[in-house]
Amino acid sequence: QVQLVESGGRLVQAGGSLRLSCAASGVTFASYGMGWFRQAPGKEREFVAAIHWSGSTTYDADSVKGRLTISRDNAKNTVYLQMNSLKPDDTAVYYCAAGFVPQSKLGNAYEYAYWGQGTQVTVSS
Repeated sequence: QVQLVESGGRLVQAGGSLRLSCAASGVTFASYGMGWFRQAPGKEREFVAAIHWSGSTTYDADSVKGRLTISRDNAKNTVYLQMNSLKPDDTAVYYCAAGFVPQSKLGNAYEYAYWGQGTQVTVSS
């Protein structure tokens, strides 16, 4: 069974940092593209960042580029999202996703076959 489990979400002050983790099991992790998406109250789920099996990355440049960094550790079957200079607008449930996703389609949620349960990030002002 494929499972993705996010962790690391918490309440932080604006300007602070935190690191989200997504542990995967039941997949050939090194062959999967991994993505982070988020959903704020009253809004649709949106793309945040993704990393291809090759290690190349893509971000939502309009909102998180330069503040958030995605990385992966294939030996640990884990993908991370380092979040710096957090803003109240970053408040959302953050979801991890996995799938055999071409690099050019990593920002498309429909390309991902597996999803985690989400972890809450709350940024106070």
